[in-house]
Amino acid sequence: MEHIMIKKIILASLFISQVFALTPFEVATNVKKSSDGYGSSKSILEMVLIDQAKNKSKRIMESISFENKNHYGINGDKSLMEFKTPLDVKGTKFLTHEKINKNNNQWLYLPALKRIKRITSKNKSGSFMGSEFSYEDISSREPSKYTYSTRTEDSKIGNIDVYKYERYPKDKNSGYSKQILFVDKTKFVILKVEFFDKKNELLKTAKYTYRKIKNIYRVAKIQMSNHQNLKSTTLIYVKDDIKLNLDEKLFSKRYLKD
Repeated sequence: MEHIMIKKIILASLFISQVFALTPFEVATNVKKSSDGYGSSKSILEMVLIDQAKNKSKRIMESISFENKNHYGINGDKSLMEFKTPLDVKGTKFLTHEKINKNNNQWLYLPALKRIKRITSKNKSGSFMGSEFSYEDISSREPSKYTYSTRTEDSKIGNIDVYKYERYPKDKNSGYSKQILFVDKTKFVILKVEFFDKKNELLKTAKYTYRKIKNIYRVAKIQMSNHQNLKSTTLIYVKDDIKLNLDEKLFSKRYLKD
């Protein structure tokens, strides 16, 4: 009798935990909220590229971002990235205007050609400046741009309890069929993403580390490993400052050539 009662309690506990578990979309929304409130930011980044033969090259970039506080409107955040070194990419700029429910607007300024190139939706799966990041990887990912698996799974990364779930890009031009995410249950930050190509084969894995700046968790490093070409790219945020007072005009197309 006691054995039956214990079994019922365990089954009831499992049922309750499933009923009150967060859905993947709710987790994704909380991830978005965890990074809100930075206002505007300025960062210095180091990009480390490692090829199949383990040869290493480095690039230095400066990035500024502007937060759109109306998160339920049409327009999202804006960002501008400029390459400082080496000489062959110096002055190259990448501007992103994020959209909540549409494809983001992206432009690349090529100083050697004195030309601004618009990145179309069909090209966003392409490599960003020869790295293992694609153009769609560089911009943030609004929760509304995906459909999701029906439920989250409990998992672990090391000693950290995480939510594990799948999301599927709505954009037919995405380079991915699905992504598997691992989200810290306490901090609501993404720790790992597995990217699957259109053949549903594992293409890349991104691993994230964070630091807290002015009470907001900010990405400190992203390591993107490509399992198919055996190359990797690591983005390191050498300096990062938030809650600045940057003018939104700095994120205009006309500033790309300045």
